[in-house]
Amino acid sequence: MIGYTFLALLGLLAFAALLLFRLPKSLWSFAGAALFLGAAGYAWQGRPALPAHPATPATEPIAVEPEVIALRDRLMGGRYTADAAYLVASDAMLRTGDTAAATQVVLGGIRAMPGSFILWTQLGTNLALHDGDQMSPPALAAFRQAMRLAPKHPAPPYFMGLAYLRAGNLAAARPLWRRALALSAPGSDYAKEIARQLLLLDRVLAMAARGAQAR
Repeated sequence: MIGYTFLALLGLLAFAALLLFRLPKSLWSFAGAALFLGAAGYAWQGRPALPAHPATPATEPIAVEPEVIALRDRLMGGRYTADAAYLVASDAMLRTGDTAAATQVVLGGIRAMPGSFILWTQLGTNLALHDGDQMSPPALAAFRQAMRLAPKHPAPPYFMGLAYLRAGNLAAARPLWRRALALSAPGSDYAKEIARQLLLLDRVLAMAARGAQAR
């Protein structure tokens, strides 16, 4: 009943405002109709007895690691290419947790630039995220298309390996990262970073193998 009491109070305040501001009587019918429609809508859909609770987001945000973006920029030529605007928009959608929108953004870029291995690589990443961090058949097809378009570029195998790593398949990630390192420019910053990550991955795999032998 408290909700309806406040509704009645608001109606009285609105009526007092009409008198205070001397609304022309010719407009009173419009104001009255608006108030009546508002009250009817509240009576129809209002739930004043419903306990309050904090709003919860419809989707969970996804952490888009700055280190991954920085490495991607070094691998793919920075943020000043025709593909970059789609990557930035995709990152923004991923941060909100909307993997479907992020995927659609990249698909729009692919329709405009079907030969962009950069966008096909990002499509593979987004599809894997959208499918619950799993290397689903659509994600796998996107990564393979990226590698067909740029067979000598390290980015597609690296990010395909990263998708496998996020899925928990470390063994599948290792040969892809080895391939990415082999295709990297010797001595480049990104080659050193890939080598460092590959070394850590090798250590984790070695520890897992020793643990399996111990059992």
